[in-house]
Amino acid sequence: MLLSRLVQATDAVTATSSRLAKVAALADVLGALDVDEIAPAIGILVAKPRQGRIGVGWRSLMTLDVDHPETGSLGVLDIDRAFTALAAAEGQGSNTVRRTQLLSLAAAATAGEWDFLARVIRGELRTGALEGVLVDAIARASDRPATSVRRAAMLSGDLGETARIALTQPAEALDEVGLEVGRAVLPMLAATAPTAGEAVQSLGTAASVEYKLDGARIQVHRDGDAVRVFTRSLADITHRVPEIVEVVRALPVERVILDGETLSLDEDGDPRPFQDTMARFGADGASTVALRPWFFDVLHLDGTDLLDEPLSERLAALERIAAPWRIPAIVTDDPEAADLFSKDALAASHEGVMVKAIDSTYTAGRRGKSWLKVKPVLTYDLVVLAVEWGSGRRAGQLSNLHLGALDPAGEFGDRGSYVMVGKTFKGLTDELLRWQTAHFPTIETHRTGGAVHVRPETVVEIAIDGVQRSTRYPGGVALRFARVKGYRPDKSPADADTIQALRTLLK
Repeated sequence: MLLSRLVQATDAVTATSSRLAKVAALADVLGALDVDEIAPAIGILVAKPRQGRIGVGWRSLMTLDVDHPETGSLGVLDIDRAFTALAAAEGQGSNTVRRTQLLSLAAAATAGEWDFLARVIRGELRTGALEGVLVDAIARASDRPATSVRRAAMLSGDLGETARIALTQPAEALDEVGLEVGRAVLPMLAATAPTAGEAVQSLGTAASVEYKLDGARIQVHRDGDAVRVFTRSLADITHRVPEIVEVVRALPVERVILDGETLSLDEDGDPRPFQDTMARFGADGASTVALRPWFFDVLHLDGTDLLDEPLSERLAALERIAAPWRIPAIVTDDPEAADLFSKDALAASHEGVMVKAIDSTYTAGRRGKSWLKVKPVLTYDLVVLAVEWGSGRRAGQLSNLHLGALDPAGEFGDRGSYVMVGKTFKGLTDELLRWQTAHFPTIETHRTGGAVHVRPETVVEIAIDGVQRSTRYPGGVALRFARVKGYRPDKSPADADTIQALRTLLK
């Protein structure tokens, strides 16, 4: 299949607000792929090449100067081979190899195809809802149940492989996809609640109330002496966190999958700021800052999958194998006890608490109501929809952010879209102003007046004092006293908080 077919399908998806139309456009493409094109095509469509990081940065793309042909001849497998060559380049002379490969690729692509490929390489093609739409498109193209496709994708963490199975193998093959130690699983996500006590009341059952750390999510797999550590986005960072590998390798188990968080501590044992943890988390070289793991769940233990077991049994298993490394928690059905424990978490300089129904199963990749996060400081992860040019001291810089909340149910627009809930320029440091002035034009879609509209893919953590009713915004809610805490490169747009969660704050 020619690359132009993928570009056309992506353009069709962008041009319509109808989910059915998006699914139909993608299903038509998926149904026409050859077997060996399926996984590469899925990776291209979601801007996650199957090769992983291919070592090409924004500057390398911007400095290319080539003449593009009027008609493209590049195929999906041509792109896949080029990405493989780029990812394999390392050591002395690798920059020259990459530049030569990029020049060859760009010279064979039309201007429109190269714009598309550049966004794929930067990881900036994907919208928050596209992977969900692709799941439905795979189901339609393969005539398989969407629930089977979704569960296989969640448990494998690989949408491309899931598509290949659905499109080329018998129907039962999807249902045979299960947990595999060493293969990352999409993490379970949480909804929000205003207080720990209200969270316990809403669950209507005993709950595990756990410290919510201002750290980074980790998933750790061990098979014998082999240990792998993944981020919430399923990136393999084993080589960056030897201290976590050492902890897990010492546990009294042979095979295990653990879910948890990690953060760095200062000399007094108190948590360092989130930015310090993320800087250490992303460092390839040696560091004097150590990361300490805290585990709150176990998904597999010595040959037994625990996903469908109640949380109470999973916690009992975790206590047996990793008691010193468990996240601080209590089990209670008393709202007052939950609120007191939440205050303890805040006093220990943590974000708040997680409240989890003790009888809940682990729903990989889904944001269910059986896990609730409580952050009393009222911080929400929102998506930047547009940015306005500043004035006065900020003249010439992109400043005021237009903020959107995820609408997964399509209650206020297209399902999976983002609903504007306010603007803010407060909390932006000079460093953040410089960064966003350079970043947002690279994902620009169009301009209106003094605003640069961008693809909804940049997640920012916003602190608020509450919300108020609004007739200005389609979700009927506006943020009160919003200020920027920081950007969250570890989160995808699909991880943003929802408009429904914000609306629960309305009195």
